Amino acid sequence: MSRLKDYENLLGGLSGGVVSTMVCHPMDLLKIRYSANEGSSFRPQYSSYVDAARQITKSEGVRGLYQGLTPNLLGCALSWGAYLHVYNWMRQRARSSFPSAAASPHLTNFACAYVSGASVMCFTNPIWLVKTRLCLQYESGVEKYDGMVDCMKKIVREEGPRGLYKGFVAGLFGASHGAVQMMLYTHLSERRARQLGREPTAQLPLTDYFFFSTLSKVLAVTLTYPYQVVRTRMQDHNAAYRGVWNTLTRTVQGEGVRGLYKGLLMANIRTLPATVIVFVTYEKVKHAVRTIDK
Repeated sequence: MSRLKDYENLLGGLSGGVVSTMVCHPMDLLKIRYSANEGSSFRPQYSSYVDAARQITKSEGVRGLYQGLTPNLLGCALSWGAYLHVYNWMRQRARSSFPSAAASPHLTNFACAYVSGASVMCFTNPIWLVKTRLCLQYESGVEKYDGMVDCMKKIVREEGPRGLYKGFVAGLFGASHGAVQMMLYTHLSERRARQLGREPTAQLPLTDYFFFSTLSKVLAVTLTYPYQVVRTRMQDHNAAYRGVWNTLTRTVQGEGVRGLYKGLLMANIRTLPATVIVFVTYEKVKHAVRTIDK
C-alpha cells in the first residue's frame, strides 16, 4: 500500500511550481517577448525590460503582465511535480538495479534527469505552446485567443493536433538544460550532506538550498539557452518558421549568434527568485511530508 511519503517529490515539485509561477510570471512574459522579437514592425519595440513593463502596464494595466498565467501555472506545477518524482524514482531504481550506476553518479544523474525531462515534455508541450502564444498577444493588436482553452481549440482546428507539438524537438534538446541543473544540484546537495555528516537526502540549511539552486540553474540556463529562443520562435503564431534548423539558421543570418541569446539576461534574472522558490518550497514540503508520514 502506497504511503504519502512515496509522493513527497511529486507534492514538493507541485508546490514549488505553483508558488514560483505566481511570483515570477511577469519576468517570464518579458523573457518570451524578447526571445521572439526578431525586429518585425508589427511587434512593439522596447528599449529595455523596464520600458517593456511600462508599455504593457500603460496599455493593459498590471493585468497585462500576467498574460498566459493559467497555462504557465498548470505547466510549471505538472512539470516540476512529475519531473522530480520521476527523476528520483529513476535514480533509486538505477542504483539498486545497476551496480555501475553508483560508480558514475554524475552520468547516472544526468541520464535520469534527461529521460525524466523528455518524458514530461511529451504531455506538457501543448501547455507550453499555449502559454507562449498567450504571452505573445501584443497589446497593440487584436487578441486572437481568448484564454487557454480557446487557444488550444483554435490551434487544433487551424493547424491540426500536430500543431500542439510545435517546438517539441527543440524542447527535447532543452531537456539537457534540466539534466545539467539536476546533476549539479544533486551533486552539491549530497556533497554538502556528507560534509555535515548526514544522510545524502537529509535536510540542509536554507542557505545551502539557496546557493545550490541558484548556481546550478544559472549554469544550466547559460549553457543551453539557444534552444529556448529557437523553441519560442517556432511556437510564435506571429511568424512562420519551418523546423529547428530553419529557425536556427534564419536567426543567426538575421541577427548573428547574439540572436540566439536574446532574453538571456531576463532568463537569468528570473532564475534567481524562481529557482530558489521552487527548490526551497520543494525541499520544505518534501521534508514536511516525511514528518507527517512517520
